[in-house]
Amino acid sequence: MSNHLETNGLHVAEELYSFVRDEALPGTGLDAEEFWDGAAGLIAEFSPRVRELLEVRDRLQQQIDEYHRTQGGAQINPEAYEEFLRSIGYLVEEPADFSISTDGVDSEIASVSGPQLVVPLLNARFAANAANARWGSLYDALYGTDAIDDADGRGHTEGYNPVRGAAVVDFGRRLLDEHTPLASGSHADVTAYRVTDGALAAETPGGSTGLADPAQFAGYRGNEDQPEAILLVHHGLHIEIQVDRGHPIGSGDPAGVKDIVLESALTTIMDLEDSVAAVDGGDKVDGYRNWLKLMQGTLTAEVSKGGRSYTRRLNEDRSYTAPDGSELVLPGRSLLLIRQVGHLMTSDAVLDADGQPVPEEILDALFTGLGSVHDLRGATAGRNSRAGSAYVVKPKMHGPEEVAVACALLAGAEKVLKLQPLTLKIGIMDEERRTSANLKACIKEARDRVAFINTGFLDRTGDEIHTSMLAGPMVRKADMRNSSWIKAYEESNVDTGLACGFAGRAQIGKGMWAAPDNMADMLAQKAGHPQAGADCAWVPSPTAATLHAIHYHQVDVDARQAELAGKRRSTLRQLLTIPLGDPAGWSAEDRRNELDNNIQSTLGYVVRWVNDGVGCSKVPDIHGTALMEDRATCRISSQHVANWLLHGIVTQEEVEASLRRMAAVVDGQNDGDPGYQPMSPAFDGEAFLAARELVLEGAAQPSGYTEPVLHRRRAAHKHANDLARNAS
Repeated sequence: MSNHLETNGLHVAEELYSFVRDEALPGTGLDAEEFWDGAAGLIAEFSPRVRELLEVRDRLQQQIDEYHRTQGGAQINPEAYEEFLRSIGYLVEEPADFSISTDGVDSEIASVSGPQLVVPLLNARFAANAANARWGSLYDALYGTDAIDDADGRGHTEGYNPVRGAAVVDFGRRLLDEHTPLASGSHADVTAYRVTDGALAAETPGGSTGLADPAQFAGYRGNEDQPEAILLVHHGLHIEIQVDRGHPIGSGDPAGVKDIVLESALTTIMDLEDSVAAVDGGDKVDGYRNWLKLMQGTLTAEVSKGGRSYTRRLNEDRSYTAPDGSELVLPGRSLLLIRQVGHLMTSDAVLDADGQPVPEEILDALFTGLGSVHDLRGATAGRNSRAGSAYVVKPKMHGPEEVAVACALLAGAEKVLKLQPLTLKIGIMDEERRTSANLKACIKEARDRVAFINTGFLDRTGDEIHTSMLAGPMVRKADMRNSSWIKAYEESNVDTGLACGFAGRAQIGKGMWAAPDNMADMLAQKAGHPQAGADCAWVPSPTAATLHAIHYHQVDVDARQAELAGKRRSTLRQLLTIPLGDPAGWSAEDRRNELDNNIQSTLGYVVRWVNDGVGCSKVPDIHGTALMEDRATCRISSQHVANWLLHGIVTQEEVEASLRRMAAVVDGQNDGDPGYQPMSPAFDGEAFLAARELVLEGAAQPSGYTEPVLHRRRAAHKHANDLARNAS
């Protein structure tokens, strides 16, 4: 535990106190004494309110457990089940129609659709890279991934493969022809681009031609006769054609085109929640400091790549000459949102007057809010939000009462930080069952500050399993995507958002593509998210953002939302259908494979979380396929094992054997990492014990969350390492 200093009745970790005094407060116009006094008041007001919310969660879960216990395995009557959920307050009355009134929302959220990155904030290199992912090279994204296949000589070679390169160029020209076509001919025929009388002219063997839609020409860089860059726009997203006849690629291109750059990650969620391992004051300060530097525009990271080292800095804005001759400036960085923690956890970074750890969400509201002040007023204002707002993504809320408290907390933080009311916008993660079943009521509680709703399939699945833990054994994990509740959930999220007036005012989002190396599959499948009416969808990397941007050129999200407006494509009953499986159809091999798959996934993630403090990582699955894992995926896997164990589908002995068997597999998958600490053959390290606890005691974890176990085990691991270092 960190050393603490006393101030205003609080005990604050030394590193946090120093960070606030020396780095975060200067330049905000806030007085330190007044700030800490306000913080103490906020903590005193909201700590009991948060505890009350958690008590309601526990009470509701106990009542649901008792309901299923009394059913004794009998088939659930949907009408009776829904009535029961209403009687205990799990379901609330749906409010009358209304429209949200949120104002001051940046266009990247309110009106332009595109990819959304999510990145762990504690990693400065990842954070800087993501912030810079507003613009991405299409050529690099295609050449370096499986988006271009290896057939017919297109494979990766030690040096540049001109056959593969030609396929990349052909892809790019086809994209231009499809979304920014010429009045005649093809972009593949162009020998030069020029600007004539404020319009784009493309020279071809057949003569000069312009764009089929001249309004798609947004600007250029360089001189009119030989521009360095041509800026086009389609569906609100920009495409930059870069020209350089001296470049290795441009020298072989008839038009001198060296690259096509796409406006890619319009927005990025900097994450302090599921993708980080922040268990003490030092960890939290690392996150708060990175957020502060992002808001000030000063975040840097040292990068070593290809045998050279350099400092990565945040991109400056991009300047062009507009068709009318004026200067056009476009953002060089992604618009950043901050995902804070949910209601569950406390942090010893600050202890209250009674010496108790404070709800962590209060600290996040205060200290990320303090960082955001630098973007909202003062010397560095406007580097992130041009509309004067800050965007908080709020996860793991269960129902409208919890949304109301989250909004009240943000209002309280605004007072402490001397911000105008409703400056701190909220994004509601629709990822818990009680929120998705009461989404309209949740939105109403935040109707004047909501800027975002997003489906979180992973946490929503974990909560589905835990809420209905006693109802019976769940379907196999791979079959969960075919459950009736999921289609209803995804449709309801869009339909409800549109019914509440989100179009043109707030984001409706979809979840993550979890296989970062499988870009061909992503290109083939993820167009379904904008086609579903979503303004944004999550991607795991800047490269994925560039490729996913193609889908927002293929789909006119505004038109799709207009088609869907007024529809209600699913029912509450479908949403509440429990995904129970049929054990009679599962062979012994099926059960063992399912168990091993879940155990391997849990161990592969937990060993890096506990031993290395890595909250999100690319973990090979049991077949060796790399998948992005975070606490949400760990929640599914561990809860699924807990469910099957509870209902006798697998035995504790089988679980114990699988833990040992899969620990050896995970050790083998990490054999090339010199710093890796193997779990076998001792099976007594904090990481192995954390995974074991998550699956064997999963039914007892609050809402099935992994945080309490992971935080405790990670803290113990860090403490043991500190003792060992001090002893040496």
